[in-house]
Amino acid sequence: MEMMTTMITPYKKDGSVDFETAEKYVEFYYNSGIDGIFSACQSSEIFFLSLEERVELNRRVYKKAKELEALGERKFTVVSSGHVSDTTQEQAKELNEIYTSGTDALILITNRLDPENLGDDVFLENLKNLLSLLPKEAKLGFYECPYPYKRLVTPKILEFCKASGRFFYMKDTCCDVSVIKERTRILRGSEFKLLNANCQTLLESMECGADGYCGIMCNYHPKLYAHLSKIYKTEPEKAKKLQAVLGLLGYTEGQIPYPLSAKYHMTLSGIETNLITRNRACRALNDYDKSSIKQMKLLTDSIEAII
Repeated sequence: MEMMTTMITPYKKDGSVDFETAEKYVEFYYNSGIDGIFSACQSSEIFFLSLEERVELNRRVYKKAKELEALGERKFTVVSSGHVSDTTQEQAKELNEIYTSGTDALILITNRLDPENLGDDVFLENLKNLLSLLPKEAKLGFYECPYPYKRLVTPKILEFCKASGRFFYMKDTCCDVSVIKERTRILRGSEFKLLNANCQTLLESMECGADGYCGIMCNYHPKLYAHLSKIYKTEPEKAKKLQAVLGLLGYTEGQIPYPLSAKYHMTLSGIETNLITRNRACRALNDYDKSSIKQMKLLTDSIEAII
């Protein structure tokens, strides 16, 4: 079972990327006991970063993660995306640069493979073309990114990817346990891992074959996710109670502007972070938002102290 967080991008007061603070985040994640980081993703604001910034952010995250992995003798996985362009050629350029900067798996954003939502045939044709332009040794994955629209994969696509032997990770955002159950049935017997991004359905999805979690809420209470992965089989009643907490807290995702909320939480956790975002749709945090995050942290700190 793998619990992974999405990487957020801190900025200096002048608006430039604060790579040093990003490295502190990596330590925070590692020390929490989770299994890895999804770098250069939507949480990282990749649609608002230059290619150079995406690549350097990923390089720093990967390098720091592998340093910690070596020192702690514990696996710490980094998977990375970072392709935002429309054309296959431009996406290949972005992904190859990300790959060169270091990653355990390249994650392909599903809506980039079918920008106009024209169907599986177009998706698979674009996918095949893109695969021909990526290193054959690169491990690959999918991310059903909600922006600019959510393009869910179908059984036909999963069957193709399973047969290829090149896919190892998927960040699933369908939020539907029945769909996840069918997907895990298709992927059974392969090394293709399905990680649920929806905390409300997490435990149920794990019980029906999903391989863990990859989502934004690990920015707030990663220790609780790490603990859930340890007890969900051996202590099912405690796991249900912990799932109830995680599911309820997850509703802050839609109520408080993210990733600013996560950046504020990092400051509360001792990593000073400027409340700056490039996501133009993200309004500033108000006092109500900050109070809510403080309450969430108090609750999760209290639970962490007794588990």
